[in-house]
Amino acid sequence: MENKIQDEINSRRTFAIISHPDAGKTTITEKLLYFGGAIRDAGTVKGKKSGKYATSDWMEIEKQRGISVTSSVLQFDYDGKRVNILDTPGHEDFSEDTYRTLMAVDAAVMMVDSAKGIEPQTIKLFKVCRMRGIPIFTFINKMDRQGKEPLELMEELEEVLGIQSYAMNWPIGMGKEFLGIYDRFNQRVELARPEAEERFLPITEDGELAVQHSMTETSYYKQALEDVMLLNEAGNDFDEERIAVGELTPVFFGSALTNFGVQTFLETFLQFAPAPQPRKTREGEEVAPESEVFTGFIFKIQANMNPAHRDRIAFVRIVSGHFDRGMSVTVPRLSKNFKLSQTTQFLADDRETVNEAVAGDIIGLYDTGNYQIGDTVIGGKANFQFEALPQFTPELFVRVSAKNVMKSKQFHKGILQLVQEGAIQYYKTLHTEEVILGAVGQLQFEVFEHRMRAEYHVEVQMETMGSKVARWIENEEEVKESMAGQRALLVKDRFDKKVFLFENDFAMRWFQDKFPDIKLYNQL
Repeated sequence: MENKIQDEINSRRTFAIISHPDAGKTTITEKLLYFGGAIRDAGTVKGKKSGKYATSDWMEIEKQRGISVTSSVLQFDYDGKRVNILDTPGHEDFSEDTYRTLMAVDAAVMMVDSAKGIEPQTIKLFKVCRMRGIPIFTFINKMDRQGKEPLELMEELEEVLGIQSYAMNWPIGMGKEFLGIYDRFNQRVELARPEAEERFLPITEDGELAVQHSMTETSYYKQALEDVMLLNEAGNDFDEERIAVGELTPVFFGSALTNFGVQTFLETFLQFAPAPQPRKTREGEEVAPESEVFTGFIFKIQANMNPAHRDRIAFVRIVSGHFDRGMSVTVPRLSKNFKLSQTTQFLADDRETVNEAVAGDIIGLYDTGNYQIGDTVIGGKANFQFEALPQFTPELFVRVSAKNVMKSKQFHKGILQLVQEGAIQYYKTLHTEEVILGAVGQLQFEVFEHRMRAEYHVEVQMETMGSKVARWIENEEEVKESMAGQRALLVKDRFDKKVFLFENDFAMRWFQDKFPDIKLYNQL
């Protein structure tokens, strides 16, 4: 039995796809699901006129705007591996959700638009992966369009991101003249438009096509051979150990939209991506995946995945052991036991009850309001907590109220449920208890307004307060209300901790000079 569970754990591959918006992240997710047999027809984000939307974009606002604003969890089997993809939001206003999701994966796939190269959001997300030392696999997308020269893109990876790269394959032409890829790793050429021909053509020991083909007469083929020769002589060596610690990124060229190079990428990725990895506790000890004790942590909470039932799902990354439906677990933060009888696994908004799962899997727990993001769940009698997940201090603030006072009950219920997802933060004024929301980006407020209307049937009015500097207080008992003012608003967060919202950095420094005994701190 132990060997069976160990084999199950070793077969898991849990990863996230990171990119700047519109680099093709959701499109490649669709294609991976297609190869895994999870869907019969891969749609694209742009397919709105046909009514065909991407499977992983399940929320109504995502379909309308063609963006991903939540982290979907998608699972399929391929080539003896159980694959868990966490499809993260690409929009920068939702980077907090993405950062937390990256704490729950063992590897990352970085999508790069061949025409735009390395973009700002990619840099931010790459840094989080680098900080964790997780393997990063790069897919340079949209080779079916005109873009930057491949060598220039490789240079960008090293100069902008500071990571060394190894080209697993190399494009032969691009745009309308995209003929295929020279597959260095598998020693073959993959044709972009094989039609009646074989899709893969063999390469000789000298590195040239082993069969006659009209491609060999083109300048694109000759250029690709020259580039590959240069990479062989002066490029980085393929090094599995350096890939495993995130020091070297394998690079794949292809086109997610035309489904070219995606299957080759998937097969190679699954070969080198790591099985589930250990995770540190707050005391600095590591919990290994093969540990007999069931452990996990909640990295995301999502309300109303099924609007008809007003449900909340807490997403758990299993760190160790074996999950059985109906088992009891402890949440150390609460010192309470819970029986996990209502559990689920996902393909976007499709889900099914899960009876068993192992380290590396993502399961959903039905939540009635008990769980919080960052909670540890443990089977048995052990008592510890995993490392805290990152919290982001909001920068933009709005006052919010229900347009119809008769709907105040639905208003407060909706806000509290959506706040627990972690994308927006909740504050209230001390005496009048006006509701103030804080967020990292403006789009989060738009999504909040849309979801309150669509899911809770409450129209809200929002009054912009602009950017503020939020600071919590170590010695709350020494704070007097007289210290507050127009430039230093005193509020409480959803845990009833006092928070100052300063007008700007200058106002905060003035406050600290006037009240040096008050100790302020930032969440991150």
